[in-house]
Amino acid sequence: MRSRRDVFQLSTATDATALTRLRIPTAAGTFDAVAAGPLDGRKVLLLHGVPECGIEWRHQLRALAADGYRAVAPNQRGYSPGVRPKRVDDYRVENAVDDVAAIADQLGWRRFDLVGHDWGAVVGWEAAARLPLRVRTLTAVSAPHPGAFAEALRNDPDQQRRAALLDYLRQPEVPEREMLANGAARLRQGWPAVIPRQRVEQYVRQLSEPGALTAALNWYRANTFTGDYQPVSVPTMYLWGSEDDAVGPEAAQATSEWVTGAYRFEVLDQVGHFVPEEAAERTTSLLLEHLGKF
Repeated sequence: MRSRRDVFQLSTATDATALTRLRIPTAAGTFDAVAAGPLDGRKVLLLHGVPECGIEWRHQLRALAADGYRAVAPNQRGYSPGVRPKRVDDYRVENAVDDVAAIADQLGWRRFDLVGHDWGAVVGWEAAARLPLRVRTLTAVSAPHPGAFAEALRNDPDQQRRAALLDYLRQPEVPEREMLANGAARLRQGWPAVIPRQRVEQYVRQLSEPGALTAALNWYRANTFTGDYQPVSVPTMYLWGSEDDAVGPEAAQATSEWVTGAYRFEVLDQVGHFVPEEAAERTTSLLLEHLGKF
């Protein structure tokens, strides 16, 4: 196993809230990450969703750092070039949960708070259920507990309509070819206007790297929400945007049935699926409030 000394910083900054880049070597490969805050601060790991990367948490990283937290947002498997396996099964959520533990180990973190958006939230739910002695609190954004989502997919016609896109994304090769055609024109669509165009271009450039979009889509291909899910016992907050076009109210509301510990559910009115960027100030305020209670 590599020593924690192998975690290295690629840039330096004197401002405590400035973002720095890290590379975090693990047995699965080397993860790229962005980080902020004092090394001795309380630890927070933030997991991005599809089709973004760790920088989606830039607002929250800076705010956490200003409050004395040490916050790290890795580019998850498939998004870090050093962890981009080719097999679809390598993108099963349980492998991403193993990544969470490995990253925390490499950073020297025994306990940490976990925050996740979209697929990062799915990983967060699973990690909190499997690692309750390590995960102090969970903040899940947009994606409900996978057990609640699975039930809604089976029984809720509204959620079934919202999830129709999943069948398209799981097709072999077709989504990649169509999304990257014409200079990735289709890939640029779908982000709300509040996200700066330069940030969208950053996401598009990253997903246009060889194999990157296939890796991102393999998250959908490898996970079909038919597993045996466990409830979460750690203190949990779930944030859901009322205008989310991917997750309906039934799955969002039913998530409370899958948390046995302290639980808080916040609906962000007039906010869509990209909550950390669409409602950055509100997300950050709620996150800091949640962490401050535990």
